[in-house]
Amino acid sequence: MFETVLVANRGEIAVRVIRTCQRLGLKAVAVYSEADAGALHVRLADDAILLGPAPAAQSYLDVDRVLEAAKVSGAQAVHPGYGFLAENAAFARRVAGARLVWVGPPPEAIERMGDKIAARNTMAAAGVPVAPGTEEPVTEVEDAVRAAAGVGYPLMVKASAGGGGIGMSVVEDEPSLRAAFETARTRAERFFGSPSILLERYVPRARHVEVQVLGLADGRVVALGERDCSVQRRHQKVAEETPSPGVTPALRTRMLDAAVRAAEAVDYRGAGTVECLVPTMGEGAFYFLEMNTRLQVEHPVTELVTGVDLVEQQLRVAAGEPPTFDPDDPPRASGHAIELRVYAEDPRRFLPGPGTITRWEEPAGEGIRVDAGYAAGDTVTPHYDPLMAKLCAWGADRAEALERLRGAVGGFVVEGPKCNLPFFAELLDHPDFVSGAYDTGLVARMRR
Repeated sequence: MFETVLVANRGEIAVRVIRTCQRLGLKAVAVYSEADAGALHVRLADDAILLGPAPAAQSYLDVDRVLEAAKVSGAQAVHPGYGFLAENAAFARRVAGARLVWVGPPPEAIERMGDKIAARNTMAAAGVPVAPGTEEPVTEVEDAVRAAAGVGYPLMVKASAGGGGIGMSVVEDEPSLRAAFETARTRAERFFGSPSILLERYVPRARHVEVQVLGLADGRVVALGERDCSVQRRHQKVAEETPSPGVTPALRTRMLDAAVRAAEAVDYRGAGTVECLVPTMGEGAFYFLEMNTRLQVEHPVTELVTGVDLVEQQLRVAAGEPPTFDPDDPPRASGHAIELRVYAEDPRRFLPGPGTITRWEEPAGEGIRVDAGYAAGDTVTPHYDPLMAKLCAWGADRAEALERLRGAVGGFVVEGPKCNLPFFAELLDHPDFVSGAYDTGLVARMRR
């Protein structure tokens, strides 16, 4: 194992990685922008290096500055967290070129899975189910109209090279496709540097279920269960749970097997997630959506039910070491866990509401876990994603996890910036969520 790890990120994920590094006896080096000079991840790290001004392009996304920080710090490895440079194949290659260990999958796997169309085609060849859609990039609206006639409406329009729900929309007919296509193409070019669009059959009333995979140093791939990520606003997740209340044991087995095949198809190493769409009206059907070639925001719920520290496994794989469990008998889920993403945002319109935290009191108790990137006195700036913390609860079953989570939401006090905790209080008592019979349209229906 290496001795020093540069954590190329900020906020709660930087704190999360730093804590595991320190638990393992590794030196954790933080990087920060001028806006984050006093941030929690900087205070907790063994060393911290300034990257540059507040804008991410001049700090966290500046590859040269990040690599220089690694050199100055004496780090032997770089952990990218999620977001920023985590799924940047060119950065992964630069890290390796600087004779540093990249704590992530091979750059080739990042590239193949980073393009949604290439990923779909790769998965189809590996025998993983995919929804009807375009097999080649679409860049012109007339080509999109012709392709739509073959795929069929309703359609999901999304950037082939993108993620995070940016530019994504659902269209019901040709006029709406024409309007949505231009918007998606413009945003795809702006945010991802590519105008290529993917058209895919939209499945109404579906669940978004993902499988956690881990590619081991010896080339084997194991699956560590699934997570339900169907509670979303603007196609972005806000609550996740495991096991999924909408997945039967038989379907779970098929999904985990398919996820392993998906990762094996790209010679995957480290932690990754194979995301799928599960129609609520279908009997055992599921479709590949995309693969996230990094650690997911919602990884704590998997850790809570398996007892596996996924960050530690990432570090061990990167160091060429075996996992902490028997790959021939991977840990199975014990109990139930739910995660809520606590954002500095308006709880009704979900618009960012940054500000200085004047009061911060975290809940505690049996089965409660809080992964926070902030504390009292810290400022949530408008420069970055407003995620402040992740609130998780584990229980022997879903009912107990829900009950514990309700108490934790009521005991979590955040004053200063706006906060979405009131929304979660509403969600946890909503009949559809309580019953487990929900889908990706739940939040939209709640806000009508």
